[in-house]
Formats: sequence, structure tokens, C-alpha cells
Amino acid sequence: MNYRHEFHAGNFADVVKHAVLCRILAYLREKPAPFRVIDTHAGSGLYDLTGPEAIRTGEWQNGIGRLLNGDATPGPAVLAMPEAARALLAPYLDAIAALNIGGRLTIYPGSPMLVRALLRRHDRLIACELEPQAAAALTARLRGDARAKAIAIDGWTALGAYIPPKERRGLVLIDPPFEAPDEFSRLANALAAAHRKWSTGIFILWYAIKDDAEVAAFIRKLKRFAPAKTLRLELIAAKASTGSGLRGSGLIVVNPPWTLHGALQILLPALAGVLSRSGNAATRLDWVNGETSR
Repeated sequence: MNYRHEFHAGNFADVVKHAVLCRILAYLREKPAPFRVIDTHAGSGLYDLTGPEAIRTGEWQNGIGRLLNGDATPGPAVLAMPEAARALLAPYLDAIAALNIGGRLTIYPGSPMLVRALLRRHDRLIACELEPQAAAALTARLRGDARAKAIAIDGWTALGAYIPPKERRGLVLIDPPFEAPDEFSRLANALAAAHRKWSTGIFILWYAIKDDAEVAAFIRKLKRFAPAKTLRLELIAAKASTGSGLRGSGLIVVNPPWTLHGALQILLPALAGVLSRSGNAATRLDWVNGETSR
């Protein structure tokens, strides 16, 4: 595997994915019963935005950089959002601010560190990462926290090994690098198998939008077996082009909290207004199966 998230951390796709992840975690915290999070492709946990990889691509500047304007606190773009949108973003932005103590935005947290920031004393995290260097870094960063455990394991294997969890509440984040040509098919098949084992769990699937035909085929496959409560959201940051670069990203959320659809009706347009490239951002929010918009 050649993918290294250091080059892409904090980009527009991360912002959308992590803002939604934090909203769902905030919902899980509302009930006293413990929950477990299983992060199948966890990465190294923290990313240096001043490092050579981040500087080389500059992707974070068009993502979290636009929200925070170089500081660890909300910038003008966030302050210009409707109050409801700012409130929905608060768990995500608060977690970032807590890791950038000096006030300047230099560190971006990956999903396992965002999850850890929102765990309560009795909640648990299993963070899976196979790449040796990233796995070692993640292990060091989670060491000493009894709530969180890093495991050097293939994320697809982890789906079979760690669900259902004993807590019976929680979520699975499946966030593959989309390097392999069969990643979409593997993602759909993995969801089907995992849901059979844990029908009440929340599943979040991230996917890259590069080729519209690939995405359409993926959604058609999901429609054949996805559970009734399966929500799709997308943010397209740039118009289609002849290149193969990432122009948008999407999330599939199975068994979403009942409040999530309404929250995203507020949050997605607000994020699109900040993350658009030359005003070209567009969003999509609909149900893959069963449910209708409230």
C-alpha cells in the first residue's frame, strides 16, 4: 500500500467525514449506556500540517485551513455560518482546538484521536491499522489510555473479528484508501457481511468521488442489500474534469441517529459554502433505501 494520509490530512474530504463522525459520537454520548467505536483504517492518529508532506500538497489549506484560517479557533468562515451550523460543528472544532494548545493550527487529528476526544470513561475504541509505521505511531499515541486500543491488523479482517462488540451500542468507521481497483465492490460486500453480524450498529462508509460511473455502480449494488435506514451524503468540491483527482467525497451511514438527517440539512450547505473551489461546490443528501426525508 502506497497511500500516506500525511499528504491529505485535513483536506475538504476529511472535514466533511470528521464533522459527521463527531456529530454521531455526540449523539451516542446522550445516552448513559457505553458504546464502542471500531475504526478499520485508522492511520497514525495525528498529522503535522507544517511537515513536508502537508506542505507539498497544501490540501489542508482548502479544507480545515478554510474553516480555521490558520488558527486553532473558528475563523471568519465559521463565524459567518448560521448559529445552528456552528453549534453542529462544535464537537469537531473543539477537539481540534484541544490539540493545538498554542492557538496556531499545526496539528490535525485523524479519526482515532477525534474519537478518543469524545469518549467517556466507560466507552471504548478499537483502532486498526496495518501499515507498520502508522500502526507504531498510533500505538504510541494511544498508549496509557485504558479506553482505547491500537491493533496492527488489516481493516477488512477486523470487521469480522471485532463485531458485534459486547457493548451492543456504537459505530464502525470504514475508511479505505481507495487505491485498489475493486475498493468500491469490497466496501459494499464488507458492509453486507458486517451488518448481518451487527444489525443495530451504526456504520459509516467513506468513499472517494473521482469517477461518477464507479460511484453510481456502487450505489446500485448497495440498493440491493443495504438496510432500510441507509443515508447517503456527498460534497462535490470541484466540477468534473478529465483528471483522476479527488473532486468530491461521500459517506454512507447505516442506522443513522434519527437527528442526523435534519442536522445535515443545516451543516452540509454551510460546509459547501466554505469548501467550494471557485463556487463549484454541490451537496447531496438522500436515502439509499427505505426512509424518506423528514
